Amino acid sequence: MAARTHNVAVIGYGLSAKVFHVPLIEAVPELKLHSIVQRHPQPDNDASKDHPNTKIYHAAEEMVQDGSVDIVVVTTPPPTHFDLAKLALENGKHVIVEKPFVPTWKEANQLIGLARETNRLLTVYHNRRWDSDFLTLHHLLRTNTLGRIVEFASHLDRHKPSLAGAKAWKSRPEPGGGAIYDLGTHLIDQCVLLFGVPKKITAFLGSQRQGDQTGYEDSCTVLLHYGDGMLATLKVAVISPETKQLRFWVRGERGSWKKYYADPQEAHLAEGKGPNDAGFGVEPADWAGTLTTTDNDNGTLTSQPHPTLTPPPTYKSFYTQFVRALSSAAQDDVPVEPIAAAAVIRLVELAKKSSEEGRTVDV
Repeated sequence: MAARTHNVAVIGYGLSAKVFHVPLIEAVPELKLHSIVQRHPQPDNDASKDHPNTKIYHAAEEMVQDGSVDIVVVTTPPPTHFDLAKLALENGKHVIVEKPFVPTWKEANQLIGLARETNRLLTVYHNRRWDSDFLTLHHLLRTNTLGRIVEFASHLDRHKPSLAGAKAWKSRPEPGGGAIYDLGTHLIDQCVLLFGVPKKITAFLGSQRQGDQTGYEDSCTVLLHYGDGMLATLKVAVISPETKQLRFWVRGERGSWKKYYADPQEAHLAEGKGPNDAGFGVEPADWAGTLTTTDNDNGTLTSQPHPTLTPPPTYKSFYTQFVRALSSAAQDDVPVEPIAAAAVIRLVELAKKSSEEGRTVDV
């Protein structure tokens, strides 16, 4: 029997929709891009021109009345996530929310409760769980190659000292805004996935750009303190003039792993490559991380390149796993449990509290 095709509606038609969702939806045979909600089409940004065979709505309230829509993907700015996800769940749709999930932990728990009440699937697009470098690290930890971990550093730094060209919602203070919500949620999610929830948190949120009078926090450093003594340092910077940006540096009793460069999938998608295209997500060989291990007998240290996983997993895996969850009708099968995404938002709130009060806080 042929697999059922699920109709998907995407709310919003900005970078998130065009780069991170539509190409992946179109790459999964069991999914059909049924409709797009775009409130204000522009001559150079018009969903109806880009997708002439897709139904176009100008209001989410109208779209959710369409009984043929099975799944709603929310890709609009963070302050709108709660209301749009709630609207879709109340109208019987399964929901995928772009990260950050919602601005507050309270809102996250409300949506989780509503999904349970309506018996609909709810998940959050923490796509960097499928970064090839992250999964390479996951393998090193699972095989105990590095031994007991004492320090974990994870960066998403760039050199963008000017706000020119930045999206409005990414350059002004608003609920769910700032570096901690934008890229910081990726780093927190990955860290918690690897090591669990920390015991304490110390954070520094602020702006590295000179002359920024908006109050927008473009950078963050978050320290997660674990009960076994491990310290995780998560960092997002906008002033980092490096020819190659540090991504991971993990140190343990038996070895260390240092990795530069970010996963290439985002760049490939922005270039128009699709997840089914040859070479998608594949790093250049010279991007390999460096693995240093110790000989326990004499303490000799040996360093060598450690190739990233090949073939790489891709962000398409998020949607293929969501299809499997639809088949099983089990919330536990979704690619990212909303409870886990809610835990990330709680840590963000505690990070903000730590930064505002200038102290380490308990989790």
